[in-house]
Amino acid sequence: MKTFTATPSTIEKKWVLIDAQDAVLGRLAVIVADILRGKHKTTFTPHMDCGDHVVIVNAEKVHLTGKKRQQKAYWRHTGFPGGLKYTYAGKTLEGKHPERVITAAVKRMIPAGVLGRQILGNLKIYGGPNHPHEGQQPQPLDIAKMSVKNVKRASA
Repeated sequence: MKTFTATPSTIEKKWVLIDAQDAVLGRLAVIVADILRGKHKTTFTPHMDCGDHVVIVNAEKVHLTGKKRQQKAYWRHTGFPGGLKYTYAGKTLEGKHPERVITAAVKRMIPAGVLGRQILGNLKIYGGPNHPHEGQQPQPLDIAKMSVKNVKRASA
């Protein structure tokens, strides 16, 4: 019996829709990274883009546990001396591009390099409940049913 290796002609890509409202950021990122990579399929091949397309809505309503909303910082450097800049996760979520928090979390969970950039292109994130991918008929994935820890618990 030979080992199966996926080729571009044998790869079937589907579309998945995930609602990020009250979802815990790290757990959401792990699930999305696995789907993008294709690790949930029996035909997974490490050197091929065999994952599915993922559409995430309500990115602005993602939940960060503990004090991460105030303390988690995203660093960047301008390239000039003393040019270290940072912003906090809470400010990013309340700002113009709340989807960048989820993008950063997922990006750090996929391989770096050409394949990782190609895989990341299959991720579409929208801050609100609307998305322009209705024509692809994405199948909804309820991450709350996977584990109780995947969503924020109601305060008693």
